[in-house]
Amino acid sequence: MPLESIGIIDPHLHLFDLQQGNYAWLKPSQAPFWPDKNKIARNFGEQDLILPTNMHLTGFVHIEAGFDNQQPWREIDWLEAQCLLPFKSVACADLCAQHFPQQLQQLSQRNSVVGIRHILDDKTFTILTHPQINHHFALLAKLGWSFDAQLSLADSRGVDALIQLSQRFPSVAIIINHGGFPPEQNSERQTWLANLHKLSELNNVVIKLSGWEMLNRQWKNSFLLEVTTLCLQIFGHHRVMLASNFPLCTFSHSYTALWQLYQRELALEDNTWQQISANNAKHWYQFT
Repeated sequence: MPLESIGIIDPHLHLFDLQQGNYAWLKPSQAPFWPDKNKIARNFGEQDLILPTNMHLTGFVHIEAGFDNQQPWREIDWLEAQCLLPFKSVACADLCAQHFPQQLQQLSQRNSVVGIRHILDDKTFTILTHPQINHHFALLAKLGWSFDAQLSLADSRGVDALIQLSQRFPSVAIIINHGGFPPEQNSERQTWLANLHKLSELNNVVIKLSGWEMLNRQWKNSFLLEVTTLCLQIFGHHRVMLASNFPLCTFSHSYTALWQLYQRELALEDNTWQQISANNAKHWYQFT
């Protein structure tokens, strides 16, 4: 990599203000019941996004963090009032709710919003086959917004529903979160890999690599290299993004250490690094 400072756009991070937002999922009484959840149950702001000395943050994408799921524009208002770096927002919106159009109408009045996320996880098939899904995705298409899809690519039924939706709405960019949670077990890995291939055939589907700590706090560097290499081979250099999932990444690595590890372990050519650490995020999240 060149010696001069490298510009990074982090396409998946979260900032918290526990005094302003609800963040029910961060409370000890609420799922997920992680024994180390208290480590991230505090405020996080731009000042905590400390990169290695040879990198600088030129922008980021803030992914909804449960600030207020009923009035998701409150999180956007808070971000737009306090963030100084260039950023885009992916807001919370309930794809299955009757008030989804009203949520989008409110969100569309905020300058930073370029997409929404409704966490799918183990309800992927149910959500993506909801009676209102086509109507609601048509509204996303009309706005020119993307959809961040958090699901396991080992869930073939859910992946097939996502494929059908992406085919019906080719103008909506569908951005797979956390690499689709690549399993470490070989049996499930083959299903994940087969579905990765199927999704790669759709030009409006892209993949973000982050959240390594979500399934294994002691994830190995070799796992990162293996998954990233596969995704680059299958999706190509223009549809893969590196991201942090900050502050959840701190369950395993500091923000600084994670980006150092990405640079060191992947050892990518300059052009490929530039694509997956900045240019692709700039394109898919509409920075220009």
